[in-house]
Amino acid sequence: MNFIQRQLQTAVNNITQWCNSNGFSISTSKTAGVHFCRKRNLHLDPEIKLYGEIIAFVNEIRFLGVIFDKKLTFLSHVKQLRKKCESALNILKVLSTTAWGADRLSMLKIYRATVLSKLEYGCTIYGSARKCVLQKLDPIHHTALRLCSGAFRRSPVKSLYVECYEPALELKRQMLSLHYYFKIQSNANHPFHDFKLRPFLLRLQDARKSFIPVFFTRVHVFLSDLNLLYLHVTPQPKTNFPPWGIPVVQFLNPFQTFIKSDTADIIYQQIFIEHRQEYNDFIAIYTDGSKSADHVSFAVVFPNITFSFKLHSSCSVFTAEIAAVLLALENISDCMERKFIIYTDSLSVLESLKSFYIHSHHHPLVLNVLHLLNKLASRDFNILLCWVPSHVGFVGNEEADKGAKLANTITHSTVPLNDFKKYIKVLLYAK
Repeated sequence: MNFIQRQLQTAVNNITQWCNSNGFSISTSKTAGVHFCRKRNLHLDPEIKLYGEIIAFVNEIRFLGVIFDKKLTFLSHVKQLRKKCESALNILKVLSTTAWGADRLSMLKIYRATVLSKLEYGCTIYGSARKCVLQKLDPIHHTALRLCSGAFRRSPVKSLYVECYEPALELKRQMLSLHYYFKIQSNANHPFHDFKLRPFLLRLQDARKSFIPVFFTRVHVFLSDLNLLYLHVTPQPKTNFPPWGIPVVQFLNPFQTFIKSDTADIIYQQIFIEHRQEYNDFIAIYTDGSKSADHVSFAVVFPNITFSFKLHSSCSVFTAEIAAVLLALENISDCMERKFIIYTDSLSVLESLKSFYIHSHHHPLVLNVLHLLNKLASRDFNILLCWVPSHVGFVGNEEADKGAKLANTITHSTVPLNDFKKYIKVLLYAK
């Protein structure tokens, strides 16, 4: 304890020195300490001073809305959370009147906004609490579902989950914990990106069943249950574009004025022939992505070779389409020619490349494509992107579509974070 006290005092002194140099002051009356310890025998708390005053040590403290107690049981937090949610349930009780009340869909939306959001906040932290502590929140969830669905008080809980399409709170906590875990894995700058459980910690957990499992231990159990240990998330690109270097991507669309449902295939084919005559000095490359119930794949058709690969079933069709464009650019970089035009039937991919700077959350492969386009442009490559309608008789586009559907070669690529989140939600809702 003396060693810990000296280390903490040195840290506090460094912080106060930095604050004095930068014009900040820490309020001693609002500063408190918590000694996290599970020892039962008598032991003293460390004595740490701030501006010459001893910092008071308390049994529990609120930090960013979560109450941390000295034994990390989170019992105080769960009790207070339940009390807040019970008062918020009064909104649902008022609106559940049969004469003039809201319908089920509106009730569920109100519940998710006013009550469930409180239960979900910080659950990756307080999710380490004992099962008996966490179960104190279940009656709130069940009461709300009964109010929203109009079910009887004695209706089985599992039928409420199915009727309202709302899983148990335990599964909700697992889903949000997995979302946060994969968010950490996708961010190389996160302090816990390369975190690994040390052998001595694992031995300690096995020897002492009362030991509170850390976040990564809990997540490892969830990943094992869902058979996701072998999957890896796509890392976010480390560097973004500076404001003065934002790439401007424009794509060709010779079919813009035509509505597909009102246009015959022969008209599209004639327009495409004219388009190819205008750009006959550009080498044509066709890309396509395909997604079915258990099959996600993409294909890239060059004049003399076709590449087709199979992705993990959790990937979206957007990921397949953008992966095809990325593979086309990677193969272009090894070519001697300098003029290429890439045809894709995914307008969403082209729109994302064109207006990526408008959105705050970017698909990692979109950024990879933009980086590669910039790199190729600096090497005097002239690369155009063009949208083409699907299934109207374009030979190259049909070959790409066929190649994507018949792809069997599995590429050991990673899965983007947003696709992972949707896939985990499907798995847990099925469970």
